[in-house]
Amino acid sequence: MNTITFGDGNSGFQAGTIHGLVSTEFHYYPASEQPETPPNPSILIPFGRDGDFVKREELIDQIEHSCGRPGSRTALVGLGGVGKSQLAIEYAYCIRERSSDTWAFWIHASNSARFEQSFRDIATRVKLPGRQNPKANIFQLVHDWLQDEKKGPWVIVLDNVDDPSFLKLPGPNIEAAAKTIETSNQRPLISYIPYCQHGSVLVTSRSRGAALELVEHANIIAIEPMNEKDALQLFQNKLGQSDNEACTIELAAALEYMPLAIIQAAAYVLQMRPRYSLQKYLDEFRKSDRRKADLLGRKGGGLRRDAEAKNSILITWQISFDYIRETRPSAADLLSLMSFCDRQGIPEFLLRRRNDCTRGDGEQSHRGGTNDMGDGDEHNNDADDNESIDSSSDSDSDSTAQQSNYSNNDRFENDILTLRNFSFITANEDRTTFEMHRLVQLATLEWLRAHDVYEKGKHQFLVRLCAEIPVGEYENWTKCQTLFPHAQSVSAQRPASKESTKEWATILYKAAWYAFRKGKGIEAEDLSVRAMKARKKIFDKEHEDVVWSKAMVASAYGLRGRWSDAEELEVQVMETRKKKLGEDHPDTLTSMGNLASTLWNQGRWEAAEKLLVQVIETRKKKLGENHPDTLTSMANLAVTFWNQGRWEAAEKLLVQVIETRKKKLGENHPDTLTSMANLAVTFWNQGRWEAAEKLLVQVIETRKKKLGEDHPDTLNSMASLASTYRNQGRWEAAEKLLVQVIETRKKKLGKDHPDTLNSMNNLALTYWDLGRLEEAKTLMRHCVPLLQAKLGANHPNYSSAAETPAGWET
Repeated sequence: MNTITFGDGNSGFQAGTIHGLVSTEFHYYPASEQPETPPNPSILIPFGRDGDFVKREELIDQIEHSCGRPGSRTALVGLGGVGKSQLAIEYAYCIRERSSDTWAFWIHASNSARFEQSFRDIATRVKLPGRQNPKANIFQLVHDWLQDEKKGPWVIVLDNVDDPSFLKLPGPNIEAAAKTIETSNQRPLISYIPYCQHGSVLVTSRSRGAALELVEHANIIAIEPMNEKDALQLFQNKLGQSDNEACTIELAAALEYMPLAIIQAAAYVLQMRPRYSLQKYLDEFRKSDRRKADLLGRKGGGLRRDAEAKNSILITWQISFDYIRETRPSAADLLSLMSFCDRQGIPEFLLRRRNDCTRGDGEQSHRGGTNDMGDGDEHNNDADDNESIDSSSDSDSDSTAQQSNYSNNDRFENDILTLRNFSFITANEDRTTFEMHRLVQLATLEWLRAHDVYEKGKHQFLVRLCAEIPVGEYENWTKCQTLFPHAQSVSAQRPASKESTKEWATILYKAAWYAFRKGKGIEAEDLSVRAMKARKKIFDKEHEDVVWSKAMVASAYGLRGRWSDAEELEVQVMETRKKKLGEDHPDTLTSMGNLASTLWNQGRWEAAEKLLVQVIETRKKKLGENHPDTLTSMANLAVTFWNQGRWEAAEKLLVQVIETRKKKLGENHPDTLTSMANLAVTFWNQGRWEAAEKLLVQVIETRKKKLGEDHPDTLNSMASLASTYRNQGRWEAAEKLLVQVIETRKKKLGKDHPDTLNSMNNLALTYWDLGRLEEAKTLMRHCVPLLQAKLGANHPNYSSAAETPAGWET
């Protein structure tokens, strides 16, 4: 049992594709990271202190009393716009004033993407070692820092927890994980905010039910509208002393003493002075009462599910928005654009060029992607096709005409200032992103519907986002990460028009590509399938957009181990491209390469090799020997040599590919690392275990730095290293590494994914080597039926796994 071969399927690596999401607890610190002096305690809140804040004494006392208890968890619950977040902000600043050794942090908890970003912001502020690795387990890093009493007391504001379901699921890809993965034994996100005596948590939520999932009933503080005294004080802070107190009292009552409504009304009056007054505002508000039921009954009737105060706020926003539309159309256009975004983390670059994209004619350019097979017990797969949009177009005439005397920058800043003055948006302290209240977005969208410009506004947003979101290649990941929440948000908003649907489908396609490259198979599948279905409805079945979408869905299927489904689509793509483009077209060759990859994963190695040889010969003639696509095919062919025992030939080919990729792509490029990992596996199969180990360690360290500790490729190399340890008789080390790989693969791929099962199979072999015979038999008996169900009885990996228990019984 000391050595086995690849053909037996128990060689310590599994040929397959890694999918799903992973949350590991490795902490890798890049060698280049310099030691930093720990900062002094400070406040990390993306909002400045409000000089006009009205201190509601009773509420402040309640908050301070509840949050003052060691290890407390308190929730502020109330209607949107009632002032929960403002109270939390004021409390945090008060804590800092009283105790300069206390940290104050702000965590956005409206969704998993923003939750993760807040953790990254904390890691940056406290200068956590390892944070500069963009794919490190940032949750564990921050958790461990918070847990350490030596770091000092802290308070966390967990803002906008309206749907806490994602906090109870593992990893950042929560919605997709909830659909397919059992989570009972997995660590939830909320657990990364530790219970400890030196830290307290203050939650804000619109839902009492949501709050009860995070705090005890006794620790919920209900935030109601202001009393009359406080509402009048807020009006005075914003407008100065009024000479018509009766009108102010009436207006405060009409606004139901809601702080946000009062702030917006005051901003509107200030903007229109001296030709406007509180009385005129009150008169207009009263007139719109009859409009209120009408507006809320048009398509947006779902808004009635909220309390009446919420509806009154909506009408207030409508009045202010009408004024902005009349006096500064470009600011109204900007607000319309922002209303289609995810409400948090709206990047400035997405807004500044909003007038550059009004055409949306679907003009696209594409290039093919290719696959790398192997990498030990894994298979590395690139997306089939990429696409982008030429976003140059005429500017928005309405906005440009009225701002012709200003530069683009002046116009943008003035538009932003207008929206901030009306409290419709908040500029974050990072100076590059903005936020909106959810109800502001809903009110704006309702206004667009009421004026029959909703679809027009959505189209302009889709064109803008489509032009900005890049393809999902490694070099674009930073921008993709910023825009991915906005692509996710729009994925549920399929437009009505054909032209808008084209842009919408392309956004989903690009987002799926990014999810695919990040190893998030569930999201990649969901987004790519939506894009494919949309394109099928508006294009002919052989239209290039439909073909590209099919290829992306096939890649997502492959990532999830659905190789039969992937094969079916890849055959369709290949045949269509042969017919439409010709057999030697680069896109056709890419499809053939992808199909070969899928065949290899299915254990059909001879068919895969035959197809790859054909692809290589054609690519050499058409593209040249050093073209990246040619190199990929050569690397894949080297992997097929493994199955024939042609180790020297595989080594020679891989060395050639590695050297060329180092020159063309760089030593740390993901494709170069994949070839290096495959070479390490070749060394392993030659019995050159020390050489294999040395190369794998190098690959793992670089992948942790470049891709992240929980990236599928990093896990693949770890599994290969475990196999190397096992063949050197270092069984304890192999066991430790395999257990880690299995646990993360269970979370990222699922308990019955082929790659998870292959790792469990290897762990069973390691147990046998350690003399833990019953554990080995039990685990193998568990794996074999599942492997048969997933791979089929004819797959080599299943066959060898099925033979092993029989051999142990003799």
